[in-house]
Amino acid sequence: MAADEVKLIGSWASVYVMRAMIALHLKSISYEFLQETFGSKSELLLKSNPVHKKMPVLIHADKPVCESNIIVQYIDEAWNSSSQPSILPSHPYDKAIARFWAAYIDDKWFISLRSILTARGEADKKVAIAEVEERTELLEKAFVDCSKGKPFFNGTDHIGYLDIAFGSFLGWLRVVELDAGHKFLDEIKTPSLSKWADQFCNDPSVKPIMPEITKLAEFARKLFPKPQA
Repeated sequence: MAADEVKLIGSWASVYVMRAMIALHLKSISYEFLQETFGSKSELLLKSNPVHKKMPVLIHADKPVCESNIIVQYIDEAWNSSSQPSILPSHPYDKAIARFWAAYIDDKWFISLRSILTARGEADKKVAIAEVEERTELLEKAFVDCSKGKPFFNGTDHIGYLDIAFGSFLGWLRVVELDAGHKFLDEIKTPSLSKWADQFCNDPSVKPIMPEITKLAEFARKLFPKPQA
């Protein structure tokens, strides 16, 4: 492998892989995408991430970097120049707040969202929907506080760390909304996040790699099959 060669091991449907892809596109980094096959793990993946055995894995100069948010931070630091936008905030406090909400999205918000697809019965689904509603409202407030009137979470006119952390879930959020018959981002309940989501999805670094919702919905039915009646 050449000294500056970049490869990304992952799957088109993974929100965590999407994070790495967005960061690479933001930095205008050329890379080779190594698509994993659903239901199996390649030898390269297992060799590159022997601890968790999960994607994504970024391979840069023959050295693997694992875990999506860590990869995003690595990309920001490894390709750091005045001609490229910074992904992480520069101020330590803003950086800490962004990491706090990114962890909240992964550990709380997404767990609730996924439970809608795995719910057994309407009662469980209603509980999960209410939980996502509550946690999305918290993220609406977080956006207002963090963005400071700007288009993105980091208080600037370009996508940053927390935008990537949350925005990578937007395709799956649409899939869940279709499955639940319930909209979580709209102009009434979450006006700021609703506008932000449109801007994020239409950003030149995101739009070409955002998965098609119909294709993603088909994949979701395979990943989360409905229990037989």
